[in-house]
Amino acid sequence: MQNQSVKPKASLKDRAYAHSIRVIGFIDTLPKDNATQVIANQLLRSATSIGANIVEAKGSSSKRDFANFFSYSLKSANETIYWLGLLKDTRKVDGPEMRFLIDETEQIAKMLGASLLTLKGKREI
Repeated sequence: MQNQSVKPKASLKDRAYAHSIRVIGFIDTLPKDNATQVIANQLLRSATSIGANIVEAKGSSSKRDFANFFSYSLKSANETIYWLGLLKDTRKVDGPEMRFLIDETEQIAKMLGASLLTLKGKREI
C-alpha cells in the first residue's frame, strides 16, 4: 500500500495498515527523552498489532477464531488510544497529527466493535 491517506470507505484492513504507517512516521518525530521513547515503543507495538490481528483473522479457521482476532485487534486499538492520550496529556506532543491519530484510532475501534457485535449476533441500539 503506497497511499497513506485512506478514504473512509476503505477496508478496515487498509485503514489499519495506513494507520500503522502514520504511527511509525509520528513516532520518528517524537522527542528522544527516556519516558517518551518508552511510551513510543509501547505505541508502536499496540498500533501495528491492530492491523496484524485483522490480517490473522482473515486466515482463521472458524468464526470463533475470527472473532478472537478481531477482539485482540480492538484491545490493541484501545491500548493505542491510551498511549496516544498519555503522550498528549503529558504534553510530550500535541497538534493536528496527534488529533488525527487519536480520531482515526477511535474510528477503527468503533468499526472493530461493530464487527464484533455483528459476529456475535448482537445489534447496536
